[in-house]
Parts: sequence; C-alpha cells; structure tokens
Amino acid sequence: MLVIQCKIQPNRCYGSLATTLTMERPLEIRRRPPNPKVKVAHLEYAVPHAEAEPRNILEEIVWAKDREVAVARERVSLEALRQQLDGLPACRDVVGALRASCRKPAVIAEIKKASPSKGVIRADFDPIAIAQGYAAGGASCLSVLTDKQFFQGGFEVLVDVRQAVELPLLCKDFILSPYQLYQARVAGADAALLIAAILEDQDLTYLHKAAHRLGLSVLIEVHDAKELARVLALPLWQQAGAGAHTLIGINNRDLGSFAVDLATTEALTEQFGEQLRTTGALLVSESGLFTRDDLDRVQSAGADAVLVGESLMRQHDVTAALETLIGG
Repeated sequence: MLVIQCKIQPNRCYGSLATTLTMERPLEIRRRPPNPKVKVAHLEYAVPHAEAEPRNILEEIVWAKDREVAVARERVSLEALRQQLDGLPACRDVVGALRASCRKPAVIAEIKKASPSKGVIRADFDPIAIAQGYAAGGASCLSVLTDKQFFQGGFEVLVDVRQAVELPLLCKDFILSPYQLYQARVAGADAALLIAAILEDQDLTYLHKAAHRLGLSVLIEVHDAKELARVLALPLWQQAGAGAHTLIGINNRDLGSFAVDLATTEALTEQFGEQLRTTGALLVSESGLFTRDDLDRVQSAGADAVLVGESLMRQHDVTAALETLIGG
C-alpha cells in the first residue's frame, strides 16, 4: 500500500466517489481490494469486507485498471503482443525532440476527451483533427490518454493519432504491468507514463527497464517532495545514459484536493534542483498552464518542457490556442 501525503479537503466528493476524507488522514493507495474476487467456474465470489470499497478516485482507477489488464490478457496474450512488435519502426526520440525544439519550453500537447474530476472536456472529440491541429500549432510531442473507463480514451485513439502525425507520442495511462507497455508500443507510442503515486520503488525500476527494452522513453510523474525524493533515489539513475530516455514530470495538481498550483514546480525545483540536473533527465511541468506567463514561470523554475491538456482541449481551434499559448 502506498501512502501519499497531500492536502485533503473534508466532506468533499472526489470524482465518482462520495468519500469523506479528513485533513489528518493521508491519501492511501491500495493496489488491490482487501477482498479480491475468487473465480469458480463461471462465477466470481468475494468475501465481505468493511474496507471493500475504494477510498478515493485514484484507488478506484487503480483497482479498475488491474481488472482491465487481466481481461485484456485473456483476450490477447503477452506472447501475441510480442509477435506484433515484429516489423514495427523504431520509436521516435521523445527527449531529443523536446530538447531540439526551438520553442522554449517545449510543449507536449495532450489529447484528452474527459477526466473523472471535470467530466467530458470536449464533446466534439476528433483525435485525428486535434493531433493535426497540435502539430500545426507548434507542439513538439503529443500525449494521448488511453484509459477508457475514466478518461474515455483508448489504444485505438493512439493508433489513429500515430497514423495521422509524425510527432513523438506519449501513452498516458495508469501503467501497472509490463503488459501495458507492450500494448502502448504496439499501438504506436514512443514513450509511456509511470506515476510514482501508484507504483512502489521496485515497480518503477522494473517498468522503467522494461520500457527501455521496448525502445520506449519514460515520463516518471511526481506530485510532491516525498515522491520526487523516492524517484531520485531509484537505482535506475546509475545506468549510463538513463537521462537520455527519461523525463521527470512535476504535476502541479494536488492528488487530494485537485487544486492546481504552479508553485509546486517552483518549490520542488528549488529543493531538488541539483539532484534533478545530476540525473540528466528532462524536466516537464504538468497541469495548470493556461498562458504564456505560466510557461515563463515554470521555465524560470527549471522546466525544459510543459504538458498542456485541458486548457487547449476546451478551445474550438486548438492550433490557434496553442500558437497563442506559445507566442503569448
């Protein structure tokens, strides 16, 4: 079980969960339910348990993702996915594309139809048109939500976007298993997201290694000082050239309150700046970026790139919106 320290607002409903949380209680992410279902023939049983319901939206997502992956593995085996790797072109260099961008900070533009906290963000969702609009507007890389249940995305969206643009693509999902990395690679991803809040240290290290073997770059996302300290202490940084295919993302969104504050990037870069530079990893600031002033603010704090989603997805003309964000 992961325990995440974050500011929780009492008596607030998060996403689809009517969960009462307190300021004193840290956000706990249990990887699986305390009473996992047991399958007997065609029936499933679960022993009643007082803590059988998810305590927060992130835990709900993780539990659902665990079930989703299990179902996917029954439909398409890992070996079948491995066979689909044959003949695939090499992954595009995500880190290189961001570093080479003439626009500073470089922009990772996100394709996202919905979210648990905001509901549907873009009703007229055309991922191909959005991807092409982002490419025309100056994005250096695209992020594609592939979670279906909570974000209304899918690997089919990633496939469509891959066929539509030449930009490097980040698969953004709640990755718990190497199987998902294979799914991402087969669908056309060049990089994958690993969220420190839902993964133990050994899982982060193992999945990072598995992604590297598939040719995928990795964006490791943190939300606070405790998570960043964990990530910086991982043994993966002892590997030669680890920073050449790794990004560290600072998400400015508090996991408990969902409040967004760019001061998160500023505070973490001030506290861990030297260690971040030592890794050689590219630094990405995520969430809460709406204006050129916002981009300048996080760039001044040390961000090499930004990941922007909702503020662009709500605009009718994403090309114009991105150009305005970049140019001010």
